[in-house]
Amino acid sequence: MIISWFSAGVSSFIATYIERDHIDKILYTHIDDQHPDSMRFLKDCERVLGKEIDVLQSKYKTVNDVIRQFRFINGPYGAKCTDILKRRVRKEWEYGKDNLTYIWGYDIEEKDRAERLLESKPQFKHKFPLIERQLTKEDCHGILRKLGIKRPMMYELGYRNNNCIGCVKGGMGYWNRIRKDFPEVFKARAELEREIGASCIKDVYLDELEPNRGRLEEEVIEECNIICQLQSNDLF
Repeated sequence: MIISWFSAGVSSFIATYIERDHIDKILYTHIDDQHPDSMRFLKDCERVLGKEIDVLQSKYKTVNDVIRQFRFINGPYGAKCTDILKRRVRKEWEYGKDNLTYIWGYDIEEKDRAERLLESKPQFKHKFPLIERQLTKEDCHGILRKLGIKRPMMYELGYRNNNCIGCVKGGMGYWNRIRKDFPEVFKARAELEREIGASCIKDVYLDELEPNRGRLEEEVIEECNIICQLQSNDLF
């Protein structure tokens, strides 16, 4: 069985689109903290793919649910919300299944992530269509535009990924942007930090974060270089 893990991000969709004729099932693990526009994007992707995307979800619906339950935000081995809301849901789906091939949306600049995945999940086969075709994140956004699909709103607001609003793995610049764009999320997460006595950012509580701290990541600009154009000829 060939499975594509759709993340509601542009890169995972383009990887799915490339392999669409060979995929048996497309899975998306939903978290209520995703921007509402993510579900609009999912429906647009289903329309272009001509396939349904199955939505999975943990019994813990939000990041705050996990933080309150486990009294832990993140550490050297990652964020608890990722473990519970994403990884555990995937493991539960995998249970009792074998002979699986997974499609992942890692781009050409994420070879190291792909290699770590191969090491961590050797019991399954894995394909990385974007790496195979040497596509960058920017290329994927350019291809999406050619397909006539509007990007998820988080990209339009200048974020590089369509993660949860208020990702606990974000740095100072990211959280200062969240403070401006989603003040209610910033306030709620700052209050929760104090409630459990732990912070998203190492050694800094959000309610102590100076508004001018941190570096803002550059937004993803849609483009299609020569490699992208050559690959696009095969896709359309």
